Amino acid sequence: MMRPKAKYAYLDHDGVLAFAHRGGDRVAPENTLAAFQDAVDSGYIYLETDVHASADGVVYAFHDDDLQRMVGEPVAISKLTAKQIDTLRVAGGHAIPRMADLFEAFPKAKFNIDAKAWPVVDPLCDLVQQTQTHDRICIGSFSDARIKKVLHQIGDVCHSFGPLAAVRFRLAALSRAKLSFAQGAGQLPIRQFGVPMVTKASVDYAHKCGLQVHVWTINTESTMHELLDMGVDGLMTDDCALLKKVLLSRNLWGAAH
Repeated sequence: MMRPKAKYAYLDHDGVLAFAHRGGDRVAPENTLAAFQDAVDSGYIYLETDVHASADGVVYAFHDDDLQRMVGEPVAISKLTAKQIDTLRVAGGHAIPRMADLFEAFPKAKFNIDAKAWPVVDPLCDLVQQTQTHDRICIGSFSDARIKKVLHQIGDVCHSFGPLAAVRFRLAALSRAKLSFAQGAGQLPIRQFGVPMVTKASVDYAHKCGLQVHVWTINTESTMHELLDMGVDGLMTDDCALLKKVLLSRNLWGAAH
């Protein structure tokens, strides 16, 4: 498929970028080592995750601000020390993995990382510097300011839109304005606040701006096909087996997998 030249090595891939969203959740609970392992064993090299920091600055792959949904404890993960977090278990007896351990366990994997809160920014930047994983990450966040802070600290690594940048992109796509974007990819939902974010026209506009388009989180086969027909460059899914099947059927499961 034709796509713009990748702005970052992270995005350079033959085929559609298939992201295991939180490692997928069909085989093991989200954001667990077992979920990521299943995705990697299936051939995924792009793993999406979220990060929070413990009270003593250790970075964990975990989505929620608190532990209620996954662990059954109404306490913020940021209030616990790493030693305390390491004793916790989600359903099935799975530990909450440290991001450092994921980098080490899957040395060929690339991670799409959502910095979920301000306390994780400095520890995450320190971890990337220590592990020299700059080319293995793409930074996203529901805060443009957090993305900017990460880039300021570790350099111009691959990054995607924050909310304000996404609005700027969508308005520009509607008006066909000639704007430049520093991001390597627009990672977007199909719709936001009732507004279509991913259309054939917006994908074409993104490509003209040198941006890839990655869409989250897609778990139905028909929607996967619709988006691929629009020419999107990447899909994030909880159902890793389904997305792989769809991409194989269209000869879009890249050779690098």
